Amino acid sequence: MGAGKSTIGRMLSQELNLDFVDSDKVIEERAGANIPWIFDVEGESGFRDREQSVIKELSEQERILLATGGGAVIREANRLQLRSNGFVVYLHTTVDQQLERTAKDKNRPLLQNENPREILENLFFERDPLYRQTCDLIIETDKRHPRSVVAEIIRQLSKQDILHTT
Repeated sequence: MGAGKSTIGRMLSQELNLDFVDSDKVIEERAGANIPWIFDVEGESGFRDREQSVIKELSEQERILLATGGGAVIREANRLQLRSNGFVVYLHTTVDQQLERTAKDKNRPLLQNENPREILENLFFERDPLYRQTCDLIIETDKRHPRSVVAEIIRQLSKQDILHTT
């Protein structure tokens, strides 16, 4: 949450001439409702079921850059799907940076309580090992302009001979 997946993903997809797809946006479009509403009505489990289905479908497409929600790695099926069908970049950020970036965002149901820092710390403790297990590349995003993050990702992809221009 707040690592820059959507912003950096959009910019990177333009640089790489790929279609950008945000799995959370696809879920909202298909449900005809926003994520907080889905959480309210179906609970986190219902949302995660929708998310798993969308990630399976999207990760099988070609020539896309897929940004998933921060909790997508919770389910092993998602981790396996992402690893087997793409190159996974973990945009790593600290809890302090997450708090700064998400402070005014009301579209994050897991943070709508009196202690968002505690929630983010718990999520980090739970998810960080899963991100590391799933990813092919870790990029630090704290206090960095999205353009510099995109440039670093492209440099790393080029070094690893991941970029295949057509």
